[in-house]
Amino acid sequence: MRTLLITAWMLISLAAAAQVEFDKYFYDKALRLDYVHSGTATTDSYAVDELIQEPFYAGSRTALVSPFDYGNYKFTLTDEKTGILIFSTGFSTLFSEWQTTPESKAVTKAFSENVVFPFPKKPVIATFYNRNKQQQWDKKYSFRIDPSSYFIKKERRHEFPYETIHKGGEPATSLDIVFVPEGYTAEELPKFKSDCERMAGYLFSNHPYDKYKDRINVYAVMAPSQESGADIPGKDVWKKTIVNSGFYTFDIERYLTTPDMKSVRDVAANAPYDAICVMANSKVYGGGGIYNFYALFTSDNPYADYVMVHEFGHSFGGLGDEYFDSSVAYENFYDLKHEPWEPNLTTLVNFDTKWKGMLRPGTPVPTPDNLKDTVKLGAYEGGGYVTKGVYRPSFDCSMKSISYNNFCPVCTKALEEMIESYLK
Repeated sequence: MRTLLITAWMLISLAAAAQVEFDKYFYDKALRLDYVHSGTATTDSYAVDELIQEPFYAGSRTALVSPFDYGNYKFTLTDEKTGILIFSTGFSTLFSEWQTTPESKAVTKAFSENVVFPFPKKPVIATFYNRNKQQQWDKKYSFRIDPSSYFIKKERRHEFPYETIHKGGEPATSLDIVFVPEGYTAEELPKFKSDCERMAGYLFSNHPYDKYKDRINVYAVMAPSQESGADIPGKDVWKKTIVNSGFYTFDIERYLTTPDMKSVRDVAANAPYDAICVMANSKVYGGGGIYNFYALFTSDNPYADYVMVHEFGHSFGGLGDEYFDSSVAYENFYDLKHEPWEPNLTTLVNFDTKWKGMLRPGTPVPTPDNLKDTVKLGAYEGGGYVTKGVYRPSFDCSMKSISYNNFCPVCTKALEEMIESYLK
C-alpha cells in the first residue's frame, strides 16, 4: 500500500510539474509566508503572521511541484480559479523534532516558521499538510492569498550586500547555496568570506558535489553581528548575534540551532538561494540540519569539513542520521511499524520502496555486521538513534560517523537526484 501511495503521489507531482507554466502563474520574485506553529506532543495548530515580498526566486522554473515525498510537512499552492496544483514543497522543522521530546508532553510551545515560493500572479489557495504516524498526509490548514493585497510587505528588515563565492550558472538552472554569517562582527566579515571559501572547498571536494561544481552557485551575505560567536546556554554564554543561534537545543550540548526563522530568512533573502547554510563563528563542535530549512555549523572546529557536509546532507538532501550510539533528546522518533520518509533509513516494513533494488543478488537482509568488509551495501541494523528496528545502507557513512567524503551509495544517489532537480 505504501508503495502504491508513494508512486501515485510522485506521478501526480510529475504530471502537475510538467503542466505548470512559470510565466503563466508567477512573477520573477518570491513571496514569503511567516507563520506560528504551536502545540504539544500530540497537537499542533497554524497561525498566519505576515506575507513578505522578497527580491529573488532562484528555484527551477519547470520543477515547481516537488517530485520528492520528503519531509514531515508539505506546503502546496493551487490556483484559486481552476484548482490546478502549481507549486509544492516538503520540509521539516524544529517544532516537529521538539514534539518527540519529553518537554512536549508537559507544555505547549510556539515556533516561528516560514515558507518561500514564487510570487503568484493570481489568487491562490495555500495549504499545509502534516505527515501522520502512518506516513500519510493530513490536511491541517488552508487559506487564500491575494497577491494584489496591499498588506503584503515590501519593506525589508535586513538589507546587506552579498559576495559571490563561486559562480556555476544562472540561478534558475543551478543549485544556489547562500551562507548566512552568525556571530561575525563587522571587523570579522573578511574572515567570514574566507571561511565561506573554505567551506565551499569542502563541499566541492566531497562526492557527489564534486561532479556538479559547474552547476552550483555559492553566495555569502555580508551581515554583521554585534558580538562574536553563538549562545552556549549550558555555560551561561550569551551573544548578541544576527540570527540568535545557540547550542544545547533540547538540552543536547552539541546541537546548534536557531528558532529565529524570521532573521534567517531576512538575511538569506539578500541573495538568490535554494538552500541556506548558517555558519557560526566558533571553534566549538556542533551543528544542526533541518530538511528544507537550514544547515547550521561552526567555522573553526577541527571537524568543520565533516560537520558541514553532514548537516547539509540533512537540510538539502533530506538524509536521516544513521548513528545510534550518541545521546539525543528524542523519544520514539521513528515508528517501527512504518517506513521512514528519509531515503537512507528503513524499518524493512516495505524495503521495496527503499534501496532493495540496489543490492547485489544474495545480499542477506538484515546484513550481519561481520560482513561489513565484503558487503558494502546492505541493510545494517542500527540507525535513526536506535540500535534495533531501523536499518542503514552501509556499515559506515558520513551520515553515521565523523568521516568526511564518505557518503554511502544510497546517500550519494539521493543527493544526486536532489541536485538534478534544481538544474532543470
